[in-house]
Amino acid sequence: MNEQPPIEIIRSPNRTRTASARMVEGTLVVRVPEGLPPLEERKLVESLTQRVLHKVQKAEGKLPDLTRRAGELNRLYFGGKLKLSEIKWVTNQRHRYGSCTPSNGTIRISDRVARMPLWVLDYVLVHELAHLLQGNHSQAFWQLVARYPLTERARGYLMAVGLEGEEGPEGDTE
Repeated sequence: MNEQPPIEIIRSPNRTRTASARMVEGTLVVRVPEGLPPLEERKLVESLTQRVLHKVQKAEGKLPDLTRRAGELNRLYFGGKLKLSEIKWVTNQRHRYGSCTPSNGTIRISDRVARMPLWVLDYVLVHELAHLLQGNHSQAFWQLVARYPLTERARGYLMAVGLEGEEGPEGDTE
């Protein structure tokens, strides 16, 4: 997506437990408690940066419309029979690209996937949609996912960026 804006970190002696971040004239201003250990500060700044940029991108209409895209993929690869109650972008998935709760029909997609090619997003969506029928990573599940013609290419892409395990259809990749 877009490149990251400049970041200004303000270490405040008045803050003890809270941090905040917001865009100010094209700069991301992050306020953190003074005296945070460097590693903790870096993690906090990274987390806040992702959240703010996600909100900005969403407000600017730059994130793909998941509901529309999932509906198209449902029609193409599942005959439109899947019942999806909610699908949304999330900022709190650091080790997964998506997750599905088949019992209530909800899917969450990591906002990191939004920066990837559309065909990778489509794979992630098909993968999660398939969980609405198969809540596991069985052979039957992988047969559903394989309906998407770019499955292997997308899995390779995700492996290259470190978001997908190397295990195949017999193993768990989430």
